[in-house]
Amino acid sequence: MLVAGVEMRDFRTYPRAAARLGRGLTVVHGANGAGKSNLLEAIYFGCTGRSPRTRNDRELVAFGARATRVTVSLLDEGRAHELAVGYSAALGGEGAVKRMWCDGAPAERLLDLSVRPLISVFLPERLDLLKGAPTVRRAHLDQVVAALWPARAGIRREYAQVLAQRNALLARIRGGRGGDGALETWNRELALKGLALMALRTEAAGLVAEPFARRAQQLGVSGQASLEYRPRSRARDVDEFVAELHARRAQDLERGFSAHGPHRDELALLRDGRELRVYGSQGEQRLALLGLLLAERELLAAERGRTPLMLLDDVMSELDADRRRALAEELSASGQSVIATTDLAHVPGAGEHSVTRLRVSTGAILQEAIAA
Repeated sequence: MLVAGVEMRDFRTYPRAAARLGRGLTVVHGANGAGKSNLLEAIYFGCTGRSPRTRNDRELVAFGARATRVTVSLLDEGRAHELAVGYSAALGGEGAVKRMWCDGAPAERLLDLSVRPLISVFLPERLDLLKGAPTVRRAHLDQVVAALWPARAGIRREYAQVLAQRNALLARIRGGRGGDGALETWNRELALKGLALMALRTEAAGLVAEPFARRAQQLGVSGQASLEYRPRSRARDVDEFVAELHARRAQDLERGFSAHGPHRDELALLRDGRELRVYGSQGEQRLALLGLLLAERELLAAERGRTPLMLLDDVMSELDADRRRALAEELSASGQSVIATTDLAHVPGAGEHSVTRLRVSTGAILQEAIAA
């Protein structure tokens, strides 16, 4: 699956712009503020229906415009497909509407489509994956699960639905509007779905752990990097999970929500046994994040035979010359990647015929070279 091109209308700094991507490495270069990151964001938005930089889609609409649209052209073993995402809102933010299409037909979620390319993104904002709250890392791990085993992706949603039902019941009981007779039913349902979710997360984290440690070392993370999935529950079966919920019944009723289960789990990225989010410098955190994304890309290529498109913004600044060269060579040789940089010299091999180059200036994209 290849992303052949992207078209933007009133997206961030682009009134109207289009770009064609190469089959291997595409390098996007231009001055700071020219719109390189916006182009990468548009590709991600067009492939997934969401932004990797903000939860507020209104920020994606160009200043003075009322709507934006991104269209992505795909090639899948010679067959052409098209994904499109449109977002419109009144100037005050009222009446926001987002619509998505696949090959012209309305789509509820792009993430569920088989023709959608797998995609991985390295942006400065993504350091929140290491530095932010556990919920960010849980969501990322669940995305890895969904990418590895699409047929099992619904387990996370099923767990969330049961959790919402149990929380609603706890709130009613706490407010004196119901008895706790039905709580046992939801306890068992939460245990069933929770154990299934924990098993998927455990397996996915185990598969990523070895390539992450190796990739982090190759990139220059000092010490031994490791990855740990830390489930809140220690239950080995449904009865043990239910017993844990029973032991916390009074606290849950006092709070009015469930404080125990996979929705409180943690994914820890460590160096020599210490959490990088606390003890790592920003440079080490950036390298660890890149190592994690490369490890997941390697795993998906091996397990599913599909190498994710990789979008990389300002990725070379923390790497020495040898590691820059090694990364550029790997990205050129495996799958499809887009690197944004202020200086072509920061990307070894950027001038070669096998590399597609795009030069970005404010609101415009110039196609300098298109690799076959």
